[in-house]
Amino acid sequence: MSVVVVATITPVPGRAQDVVDAFVAVTPAVHAEAGCELYAIHTDGEVVVMVERWTSQEDLDRHSAGAALVEFKSLTAGALATSPTVLTLQNVPAGQPAKGTISSSGGIQGR
Repeated sequence: MSVVVVATITPVPGRAQDVVDAFVAVTPAVHAEAGCELYAIHTDGEVVVMVERWTSQEDLDRHSAGAALVEFKSLTAGALATSPTVLTLQNVPAGQPAKGTISSSGGIQGR
């Protein structure tokens, strides 16, 4: 079963675009990592949210210790107001299958 991660990053006021730019810079490397099924950036202009899906906990653990996150931390030095909030979640399907789950076959369903 895939592992879903939602990470919320709160930048220092005025630095949200710097955080988004850092994620954009490292995303191609993350997408190439073993087990990466989804790594998607979202923002409201003040907070940045990453939605991730990994094939296994082992793949997520490798990602968490990998070069892309080391680079991200370097690129965002001084830009984060607090440490990221990272939730590792289990999927709970509900309602219509196409709308009630983050599909393991690609992307968020129901769009």
